[in-house]
Amino acid sequence: MTTVDVRMPGLYLGHGAPPLLDDPLWSAELASLAGDLPRPTAILIVSAHWESAPISLSANRAPLVYDFGGFHPKYYEMTYRTPDSTALAERIAALMPATEPVHQHATRGLDHGAWVPLKIMYPAADIPVVQMSLPTHDPERLLAIGARLRPLRDEGVLIIGSGFLTHGLRYLTDWSIDAQAPGWSRDFDSWAAEALARGDVDELANYRAKAPGMPYAHPTVEHYTPLFVTLGAASDAGTPGEQIIDGFWMGLSKRSLQVA
Repeated sequence: MTTVDVRMPGLYLGHGAPPLLDDPLWSAELASLAGDLPRPTAILIVSAHWESAPISLSANRAPLVYDFGGFHPKYYEMTYRTPDSTALAERIAALMPATEPVHQHATRGLDHGAWVPLKIMYPAADIPVVQMSLPTHDPERLLAIGARLRPLRDEGVLIIGSGFLTHGLRYLTDWSIDAQAPGWSRDFDSWAAEALARGDVDELANYRAKAPGMPYAHPTVEHYTPLFVTLGAASDAGTPGEQIIDGFWMGLSKRSLQVA
């Protein structure tokens, strides 16, 4: 892979669930975001739905993972067949230190945390994509992994952390898309928005002690911690990024971030 003229930004996105594909508002926001970005040479995405250590990379052009249940049958028939991603996988492995070994998975494809937003942002599926597993939830280690990946941005690679800024599914009582956000979701979202606006990485990393709405906002934290890969890949993790999407979906915060 070679250096390109424009450095790609890094993103932290809420990825919703398959019905996001039919939500005109959020779909329009994601499509508009992609339209405003330079065209990536490739995409590296870290999804909340693949927790695996050591770091693992998705198999080239493998079938999608339909890691959800109870939705319309049409979602289980969707495809997203992207070009060969071997070169990006090899480059990712080369950037990791000996302390972060990389496993090339033989059969695993993109899960819904990857293919749902990408299907909206790049519907032609004509950009190589590699999904990287989330090997830890330790913010410091994820920041270091993101920093290792930072050179990819100068090669035209779009780095995406894919999660959901609040994800207390078990505490939701209204599952409609326009549901009123519970207090714990609003409180966590407001806290995160303020910390992101300050570029306060230490505050964000200390969410268990500092964030209001815990543990309801994140009974498990895999939808929050991809944020730290994105922040690590930033030119300066402490420089506030642009909060590009906000609001709620089924009462959960879809706040998303773009870093330079």
